[in-house]
Amino acid sequence: MLPTVGFEDGAVVLIDQRLLPGEEVYVRCGNAVEVAKAIKDMAIRGAPAIGVAAAFGIALCAHRSSAEGEALRSEIEAACATLGATRPTAVNLFWAIDRMRRRLVQLLPKGSAAVREGLLAEALAIDAEDVAACRRMGDLGAAMLPKDARVLTHCNAGALATAGYGTALGVIRSAARDGKIREVLADETRPYLQGARLTAWELLRDGIPTTVIADNMAGHLMAQKRVDAVIVGADRIAANGDVANKIGTYTLAVLAREHGLPFYVAAPLSTFDLETPSGDRIPIEERAPEEVTHHGGRRLVPEGAGVRNPAFDITPNRLVTAIVCERGVARAPYVESLASLHTANS
Repeated sequence: MLPTVGFEDGAVVLIDQRLLPGEEVYVRCGNAVEVAKAIKDMAIRGAPAIGVAAAFGIALCAHRSSAEGEALRSEIEAACATLGATRPTAVNLFWAIDRMRRRLVQLLPKGSAAVREGLLAEALAIDAEDVAACRRMGDLGAAMLPKDARVLTHCNAGALATAGYGTALGVIRSAARDGKIREVLADETRPYLQGARLTAWELLRDGIPTTVIADNMAGHLMAQKRVDAVIVGADRIAANGDVANKIGTYTLAVLAREHGLPFYVAAPLSTFDLETPSGDRIPIEERAPEEVTHHGGRRLVPEGAGVRNPAFDITPNRLVTAIVCERGVARAPYVESLASLHTANS
């Protein structure tokens, strides 16, 4: 499976997703500020992946610093703040930063060498746990799909959006392994085209039949009975089961309900935000208008037109058939089922 991000020779190394599928270029980040820039500029994207990248960025700060004691702690806290200011919607980012902070507090009494070694070990653990979680939820989710399934997905919730294997695409990969996938329909996912550029690229590398469609074609294909299920990832799931995901997800959920299709969400426990009661409390990132007005350096929208570019929307829990994570499958009522999965074996 393609490595998305890793720690190598004293640097955080990640594939530059802005250049795919045309070029496979790896970026080397020499400090936490460069990791933060890679997250902000979407060289790396996807909720679990940016959490892993942030953890490696914090470990890199400790590795590169010559400070000791409280001075080292101050530098690491500054790195945490810089990384946390990159993207507001995906909760995995803050989950990973908080986990690294807790580990820092445990390690400080043992000395600076222990901090450097221990934070890198923690980041590597977060990375490995994410891959294992994706494989587990992939198997759980695949069991929910029918044989010969035609599955519609949105954005990119694959290996590129995680430490490896993927969330929604992990389900598709496991189902394909079991001979259950006839075709994947990949929304192109405007304005950043993660589906057309990244999802199609990943699935074709795995030999999974994939058809790219424009976002506004989904309803027509559902009406033509060309879709058996919709499965997406998530950037944050509120305590009541409301789901924040790439803009356009809510539209798909409404269409799926209208056409009697199951709408599944696949996401690790690190995406659950049980401190946020509902989706209306989730911050929605608004990105640069140039992502909408320009493509390939060429302006497509006339000067003077207003532009909105929210990167995410909220799908209300009533439209979600089930949420699969590494510990099992949650169904309504989500307040109870998500809490139960979150606390199981913890």
